This record gives sequence, C-alpha cells and structure tokens, in this order.
Amino acid sequence: MANRIAILGGGVAGMSAAHELVERGFTVDVYDRHHVYVGGKARSVDVPATDQLHADKYLPGEHGFRFFPGFYRHVTDTMSRIPYRHSDGQVGSVYDNLTATDRVLLARKGRPSLTAIVNFPHSFDDLHVLFADLTADTGLSDDEIRFFSERVWQLMTTCRERRHDEYERIPWWDFLQADRFSDTYRALLVQGLTRTLVAANARSASTKTGGNIFLQLIFNMTSPGVHTDRVLNGPTNDVWLNPWRRYLEDQGVQFHLGQNVEKLSVRDGTISAATVVDAHGVHHEVEADIYILAVPVERAARLMSDDILHSDPNLACISRLAPSVSWMNGVQYYLNTDRPIVHGHTIYSDSPWALTSVSQLQFWPDYDIQQRGNGQVRTILSIDVSDWNTPGSNGKPAKECSHEEIKTEVWKQLCDALNVSGTSILSDDMIEYWHIDGDIRTMPHDREANEEPLLVNTVRSWDDRPEAYTAISNLFLASDYVRTNTDLATMEAANEAARRAVNAILERTGSNAAQCQVWDLHEPLLLMPLRAMDKRRFDRGLPWRPPLHWLLEWAISLLDWIRHHLGKSPRRP
Repeated sequence: MANRIAILGGGVAGMSAAHELVERGFTVDVYDRHHVYVGGKARSVDVPATDQLHADKYLPGEHGFRFFPGFYRHVTDTMSRIPYRHSDGQVGSVYDNLTATDRVLLARKGRPSLTAIVNFPHSFDDLHVLFADLTADTGLSDDEIRFFSERVWQLMTTCRERRHDEYERIPWWDFLQADRFSDTYRALLVQGLTRTLVAANARSASTKTGGNIFLQLIFNMTSPGVHTDRVLNGPTNDVWLNPWRRYLEDQGVQFHLGQNVEKLSVRDGTISAATVVDAHGVHHEVEADIYILAVPVERAARLMSDDILHSDPNLACISRLAPSVSWMNGVQYYLNTDRPIVHGHTIYSDSPWALTSVSQLQFWPDYDIQQRGNGQVRTILSIDVSDWNTPGSNGKPAKECSHEEIKTEVWKQLCDALNVSGTSILSDDMIEYWHIDGDIRTMPHDREANEEPLLVNTVRSWDDRPEAYTAISNLFLASDYVRTNTDLATMEAANEAARRAVNAILERTGSNAAQCQVWDLHEPLLLMPLRAMDKRRFDRGLPWRPPLHWLLEWAISLLDWIRHHLGKSPRRP
C-alpha cells in the first residue's frame, strides 16, 4: 500500500476522498487555498463586523444556499458516517441535520404566486395545495401543458442508451421547443428548475443531463417516503463541515490551509511533487506517493503543463472544459421581521437574474440568532443569483454592478415578485444587514470578478469529461468535472467523483480494502418494459415513438412469430 496521499483541494470532493481513504488505512494530507474554511463552495462564512453583541458570534453568510434533493445518495451516505452530537446530548450523524421542506413557491412579477407541494401528498392540506395548483391560473395554454407532458413522458420511456447518445447532443431548450411557446412557458417549464435549482442553463444544457435530473425530481415527488427537497438545520459549517473536519482529523487526516497549488512536476512519467504557495508567497514542495487533483476545473486547467499532457494527452480535455463555467453565487439579507415566505424554496420564475431563495431560520430550530449581529435579526433570506449576464431592471447585468448595486437590484427583483395584489411581504426597513458572497470581488470600474465560478453542463460535453484515473500512474482526479452518473456540478457529483478516484487508487495499489459504493440514478421498475422497447428501436436505428405504437409493433411481431412457428405465412400490414 502507498504510504502517503496528497489531496489538492479541500472542497466536498477532496474531503470525500480523504474520508474514504483514511477509513481504508491510507495516510492523507489535504491542501486547500482557503485560509480558514474547508468545504469549498459548500462552506458558510462569518460575515465581518457582525459580532456586535458577543465576540466571535458572527452572522452566517455563504457562497450559496445548500440543496439536498432526495435522489442524492453519495454525499448523504458520507454524511451518515460523520458523528455529530445533537443539542439534547445524543450522538447521531450529520445526516440527522437534514430537514425536509414540503412546499415550493413560484413567484412572478406582478402576478400572484403559485404554491406547489414537493413531496408525495401526506395530508389533507397537501391534497388541497395539489388540487389548487392543478386548477391555478398559471398562464399556460392547454397546448403548452399538453406538449410539455408529452415531452416528459418521452423522457420517462426513453432507453438509457438513447439518452446518452442522442439526447447528449440536443439542448434542453430545443427538446422542449422553448422558442415555439410563450414567455410563461419558458419561465415556468423550461428555465425554472434547470436555471435555479441545478447548475445548468436551459439553452446550453444537454437533454440527457437536464432530462435525467428533472426525472429524478419527478420520481422523488411521486414516491411516498422520499423527500424531494432537503436543507440543513443550521449554518453549513456548524452542522456539517466543521464536524466533518474534526472527524477526519481524529482519523489522522492533516489539513494544510492557505496553500494554493501552482504546479505539478513530472519525472519519469509520474508526478514527483506538487508546488504550493502559502499566504506569504513562500513556495513549498509537496511530495507524496499518490496525488488526487480535487480543485475546480478552471484551476485544474492551469496545471495542465506540457509535461503533464505529454504523459497523458487525454488530459487536454480539462482545458476544453474550463471555459464552460458560469456564476451562481449567494446574497443574504438579514431581516428584523419574521418572513418565512414558504416552507421551502421560492423560485422567482421570471426574474431577470434567475433568483431562488430560502428563508432559513424556520429550518434552524436550535440556532439563537438573537445573540448575533445587533440582536434584531429574525429572518435570514438567502438568495442564489444564477444569471449574472442578463440586464436587470436597472439596465445592467450583475457582473457590471457594484456590490451596492447588486444588493439593491436583487432586493427589487424580490419585492417585484412577492409584493403583488396589494400585499407587502418585504419592505426596505426590514434590512438590518446584507452580505454578498466573498468570491465576488470588485474590480476596477466597479466590474465584478468571481473567484469560484461553477462548471455548467453543455451539449456534447460528456466526451470532454475525464475519468477519475489518468495515464499517469500516481495522479487521480476527484472533482465535479469528472465523469459521473450525476453529470452535473453538484456536491453529489463531487462526492461520487471522489469515490471513483478512491476505487481507482485501490485497484492500482492492489489494496484489498472494500471499494466505495457508487450508485446509478434511479430508474423505476414500472417503466423498464417501455424503455426496453425503446432500446430495441434504438438498436435498429429507429427514433423514439409513443409506447402505444411500441405495443402495437410488439403485438404484430408476436403474432408474426406465432404464425411463423405454426407454419403459416406472416401477417402483412
């Protein structure tokens, strides 16, 4: 067994790899560029100058709010193996800190919001909301609803091979024929989920990936006992990342923070050292037996030197993937008035900056917010801004706005969607504090730069995604750009990629330790016969057809077979 493994990157992928490796007896060191926090984009942060009442008790900010759909298997399995002492003294796991939401609000500028359930109905109130949602004035035409339903049915009955091959080359926007229908159709049914709850843009995301993730959410909603949407019951660091770090350190993992990887040196076809730079600009050589590269794609691309590519030309794909990044960053408002809004996420379906929000304190029962800030905060409204390129009502895209302008414009878009029909859910005097993700840096001329953009799925990008192993015998990849079943830049994909890297290390080192479990996306058994029929058509080079056509073809084929074996001539149409 190799003596030492250096993991370059301390985000969810790096920590997941460290978790699996240290539990299998490896010696692990993790190097990350952040000086204080672990967890990468998943981290929460202390908002500066908000410890007014008590020293070191800051208001919590974040890169963007956490979202744990019910189809997540990898990251939640890891969470279930992180010990956590609860407020009642009982020792459980971090997984216990996931709490389910039961509603989603679709807010629309100048129009009443729509409330929908996100789980299988469990109560009369759920049924009431469900039927109210079905009969609500969505603004969608019968033709739009019918067409969208047909497309969903097509996805549900399409074989895996067709999705992987044919649908990988079709944009989600084109598959749903977004240009054919109304603005309402595009806002509610095309862009809503793909742009705000997952790292995708409906215009560029492949139908394979967009469709797969959309179906996972649908299957969750229709499965009793499955929670489609879960959030944490406290700030991410408090209830997940800090306990995780403590557990890993207790197991022997060494964290080296404030260490930015700058170079991978190659000697005789293997990595001989990694060069890291500390906060003082001092260079250090990290020597290990095995290296796991767990930094984001745009940072990994900078490390793909001629020596690296000479040893493994296939890694040039990382540089081809690197431009496919976008911004998805958080803004928090700390309000002096209790505003739960909805028991779950709110999607601002037609907001120019593609906003999504969650009112967090309703899910944090043991968090004493009154001991933080000025003692007046009663609600934390956490927003993800997913479109930084489209002009807002101020005529400017978010990328070209100052922090103050971002704060003002996001708030206006929230108010435009929530304060309708004479209601006043939000008002300016509620804001006690506000915070913009620290990865957004103000550049000269008040233009913003993003230190941690997010990889977004695009058509045909699967071919550019590398495997977790490389042709360099001691270099492995663990990040959300690696080929995974999830195929989307999420915590789930990062954890899955880490498991794949560890499994490759176990095989390459000849270890007899158990392999990490890797799950596929859920495929309901009920749909298997229909997908099998489509697989038969796909193998014959035929397009998808509605299942009724398949059943007729199957019946005719069966009749022909019977006639043939009975010695009668085949039936001709």
